[in-house]
Amino acid sequence: MSRIKTVIPETASGIKRLLVAFLKRKYGGFLPGIMRIALVDLKVGRPTGKIYQYLHLRKNSPLSRLQREMVATVVNGLIGGAP
Repeated sequence: MSRIKTVIPETASGIKRLLVAFLKRKYGGFLPGIMRIALVDLKVGRPTGKIYQYLHLRKNSPLSRLQREMVATVVNGLIGGAP
Protein backbone atom coordinates (compact mmCIF):
# COMPACT_ATOMS: atom_id res chain seq x y z
CA MET A 1 0.00 0.00 0.00
CA SER A 2 1.28 3.40 -0.96
CA ARG A 3 1.90 6.02 1.72
CA ILE A 4 1.49 8.83 -0.80
CA LYS A 5 -1.74 9.55 -2.68
CA THR A 6 -1.47 8.83 -6.38
CA VAL A 7 -3.68 8.86 -9.44
CA ILE A 8 -4.31 5.42 -10.88
CA PRO A 9 -4.23 6.00 -14.65
CA GLU A 10 -6.90 3.40 -15.43
CA THR A 11 -9.45 4.94 -13.03
CA ALA A 12 -8.77 8.63 -13.69
CA SER A 13 -11.78 10.65 -14.84
CA GLY A 14 -12.52 14.10 -16.19
CA ILE A 15 -9.61 16.44 -16.76
CA LYS A 16 -7.23 14.05 -15.03
CA ARG A 17 -8.05 11.37 -17.60
CA LEU A 18 -7.15 13.78 -20.41
CA LEU A 19 -3.92 14.74 -18.67
CA VAL A 20 -3.00 11.09 -18.13
CA ALA A 21 -3.51 10.39 -21.85
CA PHE A 22 -1.43 13.46 -22.80
CA LEU A 23 1.39 12.57 -20.41
CA LYS A 24 1.46 8.94 -21.52
CA ARG A 25 1.90 10.07 -25.11
CA LYS A 26 4.58 12.55 -24.06
CA TYR A 27 6.57 9.97 -22.06
CA GLY A 28 6.34 7.08 -24.51
CA GLY A 29 3.29 5.23 -23.21
CA PHE A 30 4.13 5.30 -19.54
CA LEU A 31 3.21 7.69 -16.74
CA PRO A 32 6.18 8.62 -14.53
CA GLY A 33 5.65 8.08 -10.81
CA ILE A 34 6.17 11.74 -10.01
CA MET A 35 3.37 12.62 -12.43
CA ARG A 36 1.05 10.11 -10.73
CA ILE A 37 1.67 12.04 -7.51
CA ALA A 38 1.40 15.49 -9.10
CA LEU A 39 -1.98 14.74 -10.68
CA VAL A 40 -3.61 14.26 -7.27
CA ASP A 41 -3.66 18.04 -6.74
CA LEU A 42 -3.71 19.92 -10.03
CA LYS A 43 -2.73 23.20 -8.33
CA VAL A 44 0.74 21.80 -7.65
CA GLY A 45 0.83 19.45 -10.64
CA ARG A 46 2.09 21.95 -13.19
CA PRO A 47 4.90 23.39 -11.04
CA THR A 48 5.89 19.85 -10.05
CA GLY A 49 6.02 18.87 -13.71
CA LYS A 50 8.25 21.86 -14.45
CA ILE A 51 10.64 20.86 -11.67
CA TYR A 52 10.66 17.27 -12.97
CA GLN A 53 11.49 18.48 -16.48
CA TYR A 54 14.21 20.79 -15.16
CA LEU A 55 15.90 18.14 -13.03
CA HIS A 56 15.38 15.01 -15.11
CA LEU A 57 14.70 15.72 -18.75
CA ARG A 58 16.89 18.57 -19.90
CA LYS A 59 20.20 17.85 -21.59
CA ASN A 60 22.40 19.61 -19.00
CA SER A 61 20.53 18.49 -15.88
CA PRO A 62 22.09 19.57 -12.57
CA LEU A 63 21.66 15.98 -11.35
CA SER A 64 23.91 13.15 -12.48
CA ARG A 65 22.37 10.07 -14.04
CA LEU A 66 22.95 8.17 -10.79
CA GLN A 67 21.21 10.90 -8.77
CA ARG A 68 18.23 10.88 -11.16
CA GLU A 69 17.96 7.10 -10.83
CA MET A 70 18.14 7.35 -7.04
CA VAL A 71 15.29 9.89 -6.95
CA ALA A 72 13.22 7.73 -9.32
CA THR A 73 13.82 4.64 -7.17
CA VAL A 74 12.73 6.37 -3.97
CA VAL A 75 9.60 7.86 -5.55
CA ASN A 76 8.68 4.54 -7.17
CA GLY A 77 9.08 2.76 -3.84
CA LEU A 78 7.01 5.31 -1.95
CA ILE A 79 4.09 5.09 -4.34
CA GLY A 80 4.13 1.30 -4.40
CA GLY A 81 5.37 1.00 -7.99
CA ALA A 82 6.83 -2.06 -9.66
CA PRO A 83 10.22 -3.26 -8.43
